[in-house]
Amino acid sequence: MVTSLHGTPVVPGLAFGPALVATTEVAADAVAQYVPPTDAAAALEEYDAAAARVADGFRSKAAAATGATAEVLTASAGLATDRGLRGAVRKNLASGQDLLTAVDGAVEQFVTVFTGMGGLMAERVTDLRDIRARVVARLVGEPEPGVGVPDSPSVLVAVDLAPADTAGLDPRRVVALVTERGGPTSHTAIIARQLGIPCVVGVLGAVAALGGHQALVDGQAGTVEIDPEEEKARALVAQDVTERAATASWSGPAATADGRPVKLLANVADASSSAAAADEPVGGIGLFRTELCFLDRQTEPTVDEQAAIYADVLAPFAQDGAYVVVRTLDAGSDKPIAFATHPDEENPALGVRGLRLSFADPGLLHRQLDAVAIAAERTGAETWVMAPMIATVAEARDFAAAVRGRGLRAGVMIEVPSAALLAHRVLEEVDFLSIGTNDLTQYTMAADRMATDLAHLTDPWQPAVLHLVAITAAAGQRAGKPVGVCGEAAADPLLACVLVGLGVSSLSMAAAAVRPVGARVSGVTSRTCEEMADAALAAVDPATARDAARAVLLG
Repeated sequence: MVTSLHGTPVVPGLAFGPALVATTEVAADAVAQYVPPTDAAAALEEYDAAAARVADGFRSKAAAATGATAEVLTASAGLATDRGLRGAVRKNLASGQDLLTAVDGAVEQFVTVFTGMGGLMAERVTDLRDIRARVVARLVGEPEPGVGVPDSPSVLVAVDLAPADTAGLDPRRVVALVTERGGPTSHTAIIARQLGIPCVVGVLGAVAALGGHQALVDGQAGTVEIDPEEEKARALVAQDVTERAATASWSGPAATADGRPVKLLANVADASSSAAAADEPVGGIGLFRTELCFLDRQTEPTVDEQAAIYADVLAPFAQDGAYVVVRTLDAGSDKPIAFATHPDEENPALGVRGLRLSFADPGLLHRQLDAVAIAAERTGAETWVMAPMIATVAEARDFAAAVRGRGLRAGVMIEVPSAALLAHRVLEEVDFLSIGTNDLTQYTMAADRMATDLAHLTDPWQPAVLHLVAITAAAGQRAGKPVGVCGEAAADPLLACVLVGLGVSSLSMAAAAVRPVGARVSGVTSRTCEEMADAALAAVDPATARDAARAVLLG
């Protein structure tokens, strides 16, 4: 009998409880009893009404959420009423299919397309199938499916979880998440970090193995123990709760035990997440994802509209010593935006995304920079601006000129290996660098970061990725310019120590991760961080790197 399972660790912490296996299907008898309209036009009208109600549900949940949760729910609302999906339903109805068959066929058509596109578009397959279930439920007169509320604190187990399933979870009732699919940057992982509950993804066979059993989830090691000895499990969880409570009280300063300063910053998406981050012990915003303000826009916002949105984000950090790093539009690939991205690309992750959108439409970038400059002047906040998907020194030079021409500080993201290898040359053109470990890992390892089967490759602890971080950080130290990390790697307290040891000067993360990271970093010396980094760099794989770094820490 299997006694333990292993997956990809996402959110550290221990949790114990009965496994609650999520089911997200509509009742079969309700589907069987449904009588669809026989007229194609009437059927399409019924579909439109159901899809609109599903989208409204997503928007309502997004309005009650903040940060990453609100982002993914807003994206799901747009997908529910997507014109391409509706067009596929209409075409199927015109061919004589009944409404439910037409919806199934349309969704599967897009599932095939998204799967073939890879990258984060493949992640949206879960969202598509969740939308199908919700639309079908509306059509047959049933409540939309979702995760039930457990009677007692439980471990939620599923093949996969859609944003709407995870967004409304009560961390007092759902104490941990375990899924068979997904990777470190999946929607489930992102929302679990925001909720602050232990999470392990990519656990093959979890549903079959855990149903009807108790589970001890270790979000640091990525393990799930089945039916452990209860008294021992509860003692381990109690010890973990005590340790986490201690870290939750951390309030700074952001420095190693021997006084080396480490800037801790927040990743935000809108005004509400910026305001929430201002209540945490952070020195500013290390990543303002501007594109997430416009996912549901069909036309480009005006300069004045953009400036108003940006000013609301900058305002909470208009104070001495704080600064805000604004990332210019990172549309494309997993973040299609109607007015910006190129349709029908064969491989969007390697296509026209990020700064590359401005090559054919320079005005898109220049209008955004104008808006950022207006917002900076209006609020008085120190504002830095960086471009995503820089691949060459020339791209960095041209971007920096445009930013500095507006009186702002210019930087670029290091997400492409070529930029990391030439970081010393890039730093001759810009004022700072920010390493996006999510994409840097994907491109370094040539592995779709959403592919569960490749989660071992897309782990940010991959020694090859750490070597590229080391190269970039060393270039920053030689140039006397800051090099930060704004990818999900910064939110891992253990990996944060390694990053500091590699020479990174700032760490930007979800606001909920700031105190645990700050507490861990402040408890070690810079020399220990360097030894942890050396140990991780010498490892042959992510698991060995983790173990080696932890061994140094525990000394």
